[in-house]
Formats: sequence, structure tokens, C-alpha cells
Amino acid sequence: MAVDAQSILNFLLEKRGVKTPEAKATFLSPGFEKHTHNPFLLKDMDKAVERLCQALKNDERIAVFSDYDADGIPGAVIFKDFLDKVGAKNFEIYIPHRHDEGFGLNMSAIDEIADRGAKVLITIDCGIADVKEITYAKSKNIDVIITDHHEAHADIKDAYAVIDPKQNGCPYPDKNICGSGVAFKFISAFLQKYGTKFNVTSGWEKWLLDMVAIATLSDMVSLTGENRVLTHYGLLVMRKTPRVGLNALFEKLRIRKKYLTEDDIAFSITPRINAASRMGEPEQAFKLLSAGKLDDVEVLVKSLEHLNNERKGTVAALVKEVRKIVSERNAPDKKIIVAGNPHWRPSLLGLAANSFANEFSCPVFLWGRDGENMIKGSCRSGGGVSVFSLMQAVRPGVLVDFGGHSASGGFSVAEGSVHTLEQELSLALGGIAIGEEVEKDEYDMQLLPEDVSWQLYDALSALSPFGVGNKKPLFLFNDVKIRAARLFGKEKQHMEYE
Repeated sequence: MAVDAQSILNFLLEKRGVKTPEAKATFLSPGFEKHTHNPFLLKDMDKAVERLCQALKNDERIAVFSDYDADGIPGAVIFKDFLDKVGAKNFEIYIPHRHDEGFGLNMSAIDEIADRGAKVLITIDCGIADVKEITYAKSKNIDVIITDHHEAHADIKDAYAVIDPKQNGCPYPDKNICGSGVAFKFISAFLQKYGTKFNVTSGWEKWLLDMVAIATLSDMVSLTGENRVLTHYGLLVMRKTPRVGLNALFEKLRIRKKYLTEDDIAFSITPRINAASRMGEPEQAFKLLSAGKLDDVEVLVKSLEHLNNERKGTVAALVKEVRKIVSERNAPDKKIIVAGNPHWRPSLLGLAANSFANEFSCPVFLWGRDGENMIKGSCRSGGGVSVFSLMQAVRPGVLVDFGGHSASGGFSVAEGSVHTLEQELSLALGGIAIGEEVEKDEYDMQLLPEDVSWQLYDALSALSPFGVGNKKPLFLFNDVKIRAARLFGKEKQHMEYE
């Protein structure tokens, strides 16, 4: 007997913990004003927007320092849009070189920014771990406003303001928004309080949600709570975005803007933004996404495509090399994988680490050497382990620096400790809590072929956007005969059945 689409939808909602009529209505029909939180609930927000307003009124130079990935770069774009909108002229966007400068603030960047006369420095998707650098910036008479979403190491007393939902004492209800999401809340708060003074109409900031959606989907944060709302409306904005660079990219990738989904972002847009930074040219992605005119857009699209193809080849060779090491060490029997080579480029290691973490369901730490001769690496979670908690548990002196969250992170290692890194991490792993591992092949429910209908398709579409915390439904069909199977995709890496 066929099951109707509404019954299937209700079952899927309840399985995801959405059980009450009110919760179901919120999940299926999120309202922007109703289901997002007041930005002033973020600790230090009032102080931060007041300082920015002062800087704008007094024409003080503002430097926006963003991370170089697909969370930070969209955040840089929305801040540029915002500063242009309020009529700011005296500002700069600084995106560090991933290989030469590494993650977060650095002393040489602060020197450059100070030399150009900056009085206010706003970070996007970084800064929460940069205690020494912020103290140095203060010594240069620069007020630092941190906007970040990573775990806080300690109180940063020398920052002018810290906006991070994960910091101690922050009452913000949703701790899971991404870096660009935090930056968006900063802009929302500013316009809520000072928008009329700068002739910006209330609600204008919603046009920035396309970038917030890209960042949220790219950073693999949970698509529940406020993230679901921001991504839902961000996709709506993106389907009618006037951004010439984004539209040129859609055309190049043959993405039908009207029907754009989260998969188009995850599998087409995000890799190209990240490729720019991994290959040492993050400004290419920033210029394309922030382009205001058609001039040079085609050149930028081609450049991004070239960088992405170059990145694919380099990562494929790296994965092959790591796999050989993993195989030689009998990794399936290990609770953690640690591998490195001074010739490996740290900017590419996150992709390889993610691949092996998924395959072996254990934490993976890979290291290489950066342009400043520092040993740095990336790590990814697996088997229910928080890599941030794991790095916190490592004996002091082994890791020079580290940052990130439960799913992923970055680290640098003391020169004399790199050869004992696996031993140190294994020792730390024994002392932390490990969550339950989710069965990879668990399906949601069993259906019959006659249950499949356009009504079911429409019902399932209401569950989107899909991602972390809201996986696509997986159904089991028994005794179904496959008539044909074919490979598809540019590299024939996918298969579909008929």
C-alpha cells in the first residue's frame, strides 16, 4: 500500500527532531524577521558598531582583514558592499596569502596596514586566536574589532571588541553561525542603529545573503536554526542576484540560476573559491564575486577555472602519496592518522585530510612546510572526535599554534616535535570524550516504487537546504531491477542508474 507524501514528510521531520506543529512550521517555512536573532545579543556588538560609526564619520582609515577561504572571502565581499553603500572611501580589504602568511593575523600584515594609516581593523572569520598580533596592532594605535566563529583560546584583552558567539559570556542563542554569518550580523546591527544616518534603507542588507549562503554551505556548519534561515533566504537572493561576476560564473558552469540549489554551491562554486586561495591567488575569487562591472569578468572566470584545474591535479598527486603512506602503516587499525612531508604545501592538505577522515572514520592530521619555513598542517574530524578538543589536550609545547572547531582545524608544530606528533596526538586522544559514530549507510525509511511521485518530490524539496545537520533523505527500495547504469561528470566519477 502506497504511503502518501505528507506522511513521509512528517516521518522525516520527526526523525530529525522536528516534532511539534510549531517546530515543523518553522522548519518548512522559515521567516527572516521571525526566526533570526537580534544581532545586539552578540557580546560587544554595541561597542563595535559605535566604533565603526565613529570611524566612518571621521573618515578614519578602515582595514578589513578576512580569511582566504570560502567563508572569509564572501565575508570580505559583503563588507566591501556595505562600506561602498554607506559611502566609505578610506578603506581597504586585505586577504592574506595562504601559503606565505598562513591563517589569521600576522605581524607583517599589521605593519602594512598601519603604514597605510589604518585606525580600525576588522577581522572576518579569523582573529580569535591571534592574541600577540592584536596586542601588536594596539601598540600601533589600531583598534581591532574581531568578528569570528572559531573557538576562543583565551580572553583577548587588547582587542577593542570581540564578536564571536563561542566566546565566554556571549548570550547569543545560536553558536553555529559561520564567519561570514557573524560579519553579516555586525552589518545588520550597524544598519539597525545607524542606517538612517547613512541613507541606507532598512532591509537593504538582505541582498548580502547570497554571500552568507555561499559561506554557510562552504564552511560545513550545521544547517539548522539560524543557519537554515540565512541559507534559505540566501539561495532565494542568489537565484536573482545582480552580481555580474557570479552570473558569469553560473553561465560558465552551466548553472541555471533560477533553479540553483545547495549542491551547485557545494560542488561547483565552493571548490573554485577555495582553489584561488589554495593556489595562492585568493584575490581572484574576491574580485570576481565583488565585480561591479562586466570589465574583466570573463578573464576572472577563466582564471578561476584554470586555478581549479591546477588544484585538482596537485591534490590528486598528494592524495596518492598520502594513500601510500597510510597503506604502509596499516592505517585501518589505527585510531588516528598522522602524516607529513616538508615538500607538501599546507594549503592543500585539508582536502586530502577530509578524504581520509571520511574513509577511515578517525581524525586525520597532515602537515607540510609553508613559505616561511614553518611546519603547518590541517586536520579533519572522524569517528566522533572533535579535533579542536584533541589539539587542546596535546601536551604544551608540541603545537606552536592551532585553531578551528570540532570538524576541522589548522595547526603549526614545533620543529623538534614533528617526529613525535603522532605519538603525542594518540596520547591526547586517550584523554578526551569521543562521540557516537553515525552509521554511514543508515537509511531513513523503506519505500515502494509506487510511493514515488511529484507530490513526494515537492514535499522533500521543502526540507532543503540540505547539508550538515540536515542530510538528504535516503530511502531503501528492495528488489528493484536495474535496467541500465552509466557514468557521468567531466571525469566520469559519478554513476546513475535507471
